[in-house]
Amino acid sequence: MNAPEIIALSVFLGTYAFIMTEKLHRTVAAMVGASVVLITNVVPWEKVPEYLDLDTILLLAGMMVVVNIAKESGLFEYIAIKTAKFSKGNPMRVLLFFSVVTAVVSAFLDNVTTVLLLTPMLLYITKRMDVNPVPFLLSEVFASNIGGTATLIGDPPNIMIGSAAGLSFNEFIANMTPIAFLDLFVTIAVIYLAYRGAIKVSPGREEAIRNMIMEMNENDAIRDRKLFRKSLIVIGLVIVGFFFHDKLGVEPAVIALTGASILLLWSGASPEQALEKVEWATLFFFGALFIIVGSLVETGIIDAVARWMTGVIHTESEAIFTIAWFSAVSSAVVDNIPLTATMIPLIKAMGTSFNTYPLWWALSLGACLGGNGTAIGASANVVVIGIAYREGIRITFGDFLKVGLTVMSSTVAVGSLLIWLRYAVL
Repeated sequence: MNAPEIIALSVFLGTYAFIMTEKLHRTVAAMVGASVVLITNVVPWEKVPEYLDLDTILLLAGMMVVVNIAKESGLFEYIAIKTAKFSKGNPMRVLLFFSVVTAVVSAFLDNVTTVLLLTPMLLYITKRMDVNPVPFLLSEVFASNIGGTATLIGDPPNIMIGSAAGLSFNEFIANMTPIAFLDLFVTIAVIYLAYRGAIKVSPGREEAIRNMIMEMNENDAIRDRKLFRKSLIVIGLVIVGFFFHDKLGVEPAVIALTGASILLLWSGASPEQALEKVEWATLFFFGALFIIVGSLVETGIIDAVARWMTGVIHTESEAIFTIAWFSAVSSAVVDNIPLTATMIPLIKAMGTSFNTYPLWWALSLGACLGGNGTAIGASANVVVIGIAYREGIRITFGDFLKVGLTVMSSTVAVGSLLIWLRYAVL
């Protein structure tokens, strides 16, 4: 290995070691690592815009502003009470309902946007029900990543794969939506088995909690009716904009920032207060991590690993499982966008030996679901953990890993088996 490769790999492993052991705050660890690869010119300064995913960062920033302003109206408490009453105060129903809603919304909207909208509601419900919020938050995170697997527009890797392979929206629905649906309920089962003792109210309080929730008046949660209506309208317009952004020729980040600007202007909210509550630590973490991963791309390490993998494949069945699992394990620690970008030309090159059609679905499966493996495997994971931390709820890297690896392994196993049965056996 040459010097740039050694530096890139050392920084990558060192940063993840600090994050996993929590010896340093993840943002500090990532910023130090990014500084090293920039100072040593492993990632040239002029290449930073290429690796710094501003679409993700600005989308996050815009939606954080929208959510922070809307929160002041009582909108999320209103929806939370409605949801709790629908579940009749049963914690397992709340978990199931929120998981399904999160997955469905994430199939059509950005996963980060989905969790930004739903997490405040979930925290409000669990606090009122006096239950441990951790299993509910983890279920939401996993459901958002699973839902993103279901459609062409659900997750950036799917958009990249669809464009490169010429796959339609309907083809994704036919191939990935059934897998995502089944995987969602596999995930809920894993969460239940891992936290069945925590997904319940205190003994003897079931009736009291149920009565308290059913007696709650969602209208009392509205603190500012004018802001409530304005927030609903702007959020609705932003969601519609996300649906049609490709036809409008506008990036989702632009829509989010436009929504934030409109709500700031229309509501008269203080920009200082709205921006003060933005998760700046999360945004800096993403930016720094993108640069560190960019050093692996820049030095050719990701490309070399992916090429080595293709050298051990001999049959179509092996290709399906290898690509699905390699993508999943890699996406648990490396951003799935550069990984997908590296894998696409390799799968195309395999077209002389194999039918690549099922391989695209294997790549989609692994790249999207691998993010459930670790606390930093997907953007939604980092965002939810960051919000929870600010609310005094600590989800450590190890806590996430115990459940995340099981969820990732189970869902990828089910998904890859279904792809194999459909295209290599039947």
